[in-house]
Amino acid sequence: MSSFSLKGHIALVTGSSKGLGAAVVKTLAAAGAKVVVNAFHDVARAQELADEIIADGGSALAIGADVSKASDINSLVSEVGDKLGPIDILVPNATGPQPQKPIEEYDEAFYQEMYDFFIKSPFLLAQATLPGMKEQKWGRIVNIISEAFASSLGNFSGYVAAKGGQIGWSRSMARELAPFGITVNMVGPGWIPVERHENDPQEAKDDYLAQIPAGRWGPPEDVGHAVRYFASEEASFITGQTLYVNGGMTPW
Repeated sequence: MSSFSLKGHIALVTGSSKGLGAAVVKTLAAAGAKVVVNAFHDVARAQELADEIIADGGSALAIGADVSKASDINSLVSEVGDKLGPIDILVPNATGPQPQKPIEEYDEAFYQEMYDFFIKSPFLLAQATLPGMKEQKWGRIVNIISEAFASSLGNFSGYVAAKGGQIGWSRSMARELAPFGITVNMVGPGWIPVERHENDPQEAKDDYLAQIPAGRWGPPEDVGHAVRYFASEEASFITGQTLYVNGGMTPW
């Protein structure tokens, strides 16, 4: 048995210099994967995390790229191929600001940004990495979705709509890629406070915490463990599935 080892694999986690992405990339590195730490606005922080992983005995490479642009993605994938080898574990995680507003207060640019992060970026990343996965007849795509779609959260229409699209895309890709030994699954975190939530209203945090059946906040590392499972050899016959990491908040 491999004991969920990822030794010999190369993982790209987009938007992984901080928050849930950082937890995921550290977990995959601890499992033996060579990891790519990606950031767009704070490449220095990505390099710090890569250095930390290396200091702990892992293998990591920090690369700055805007993963909503095909040119940046192609350059990133090419650089990883030259320095580490072909990417065979892909975790689209990058996102931008996620303000909650009534629909009248959103604008076209925000809706486009949500589409770019959650539908366009996974599509472009898949196109760039699938040739290597198909050649190896092995690959893992793990999309980071959200419980917000399942709960039909209001005042969050652009984000929820784009996440719904990402879920549909993942399910379609799971069927399309299964014959090639490539799985496509989803991890759906609940509200797990990380850096982006530092300025969120305390009342909102308290209200959400009071609803979690587990009675506590979830650690970011639990999201990493879920991704590691889907990336493992043990999950080779599991595709098109969603694992929610939210302490029982999933509304069914």
